[in-house]
Amino acid sequence: MGACQSFREMCDREKNTNVHLSLPAVCIVWQTAMIILFGVFMRYDHESDAHWVEHRKHSNLTDIENDFYFRYPSFQDVHVMIFVGFGFLMTFLKRYSFGGVGFNFLIAAFGLQWALLMQGWFHWLDADGKIRIGIENLINADFCVAGCLIAYGALLGKVSPVQLMVLTLFGITLFAVEEFIIISVIHARDAGGSMVIHTFGGYYGLSVSWMLYRPNLHQSSRLQGSVYHSDVFAMIGTLFLWMFWPSFNSAICDHGDGQHRAAINTYLCLASTVLTTVAISSLFQKHGKLDMVHIQNSTLAGGVAAGTAAEFMLMPYGCLIVGFCCGIISTLGYIFLTPFMEKHLKIQDTCGIHNLHAMPGVVGGIVGAITAASASIEVYGHEGLVNTFDFMDKFKDMVPTTQGGHQAAGLCVALCFGIGGGIIVGAILRLPIWGDPADDNCFDDETYWEDVRICNVKSEFSRYFSTQKVLGCTKRKKLYWYP
Repeated sequence: MGACQSFREMCDREKNTNVHLSLPAVCIVWQTAMIILFGVFMRYDHESDAHWVEHRKHSNLTDIENDFYFRYPSFQDVHVMIFVGFGFLMTFLKRYSFGGVGFNFLIAAFGLQWALLMQGWFHWLDADGKIRIGIENLINADFCVAGCLIAYGALLGKVSPVQLMVLTLFGITLFAVEEFIIISVIHARDAGGSMVIHTFGGYYGLSVSWMLYRPNLHQSSRLQGSVYHSDVFAMIGTLFLWMFWPSFNSAICDHGDGQHRAAINTYLCLASTVLTTVAISSLFQKHGKLDMVHIQNSTLAGGVAAGTAAEFMLMPYGCLIVGFCCGIISTLGYIFLTPFMEKHLKIQDTCGIHNLHAMPGVVGGIVGAITAASASIEVYGHEGLVNTFDFMDKFKDMVPTTQGGHQAAGLCVALCFGIGGGIIVGAILRLPIWGDPADDNCFDDETYWEDVRICNVKSEFSRYFSTQKVLGCTKRKKLYWYP
């Protein structure tokens, strides 16, 4: 107990947000390490190598059969989601837009490099000890980064950029290990990452936030809300994510019916979620008004839940049911669970990732397990069953009911890695060496960004009308402003 108390006292000493040396050092050293590791391990795969011409002639292929032409449209959509969708979704805080979109950029740029290496060592290492990189590797790297961006949502405005780099380093490592266990060892199917990405990323971020609990965070409560224009910017992120989520869930599915079905299933889940989100938001607000927080976030929960079962025969009506339920669960989570978790569980969740990613991710894992266990030859056909669940090689004798158990096991692994890994990484990030802000200085861009100019709308309008009066202007245009 004495050691624990000493650790807490050491971690809670006065904060110093000066990252003048630590941030450049981390960025330069880690990028140099990436260059060296890429030089040692990374090579083009046969479809991106200059020898493709010879391979194409030998295998009687055409250029259009190069996987790039099948995968690149999906990669482009996923890439936009990572950098624009997630980035702008985090700009809702009134004075933390730079940090929301800028640190999202930093995490993603570093994370995708480390992800290519980590996933390459687990999945793509050839007999020569080299990682062969192609378009599918880029998509999987973006998926890996998504888990860390989800975790960042719980910590938004409360951590330094150096802490975020450390969070990403460990998060990518944990992700690669749990993904390998779930996909390759347990043989669970998770095309859209309900378990591997959202459940892991959600509980990883929540566990880190629990370890970094700030008892005096109310001192920054004046900056924890949004303003009209910041909510509009965040809604841009929502719309990008909502539009491209079918590509996200179908990006690495098998060509043909699996990819086609995943896009349809996700599309329907998302549409259903919007209506129930609006309904619940209106029902629980005074005079039936809508809360923008719910519209920005809960409307995406259906895409999260559709991930695991995206390529399964979920059926169109089943997709609508999943989306219907997720809209209710996610919106009620924002209304009731988020305040409860902060007050009683000491988990401060800035973006509400528990409601958007963690809970819908668990729902998606459960839906995937039930759908897999109930699969039959009558619905899928023999070849369809084998292809959808990859019943080949050492898994050729597996039956759907067993596959359902494997899906449930995969969900448990994601939860264990998210919670356990988050507690360990949170303990590391609690050390007073990372330049994180004090409790009364959170959610403010001025801590880590230069030339942050916040315009006071009321004073600007007063100055406008004063100028018009001095100039003798009598005709005023009708203008609208929001405090």
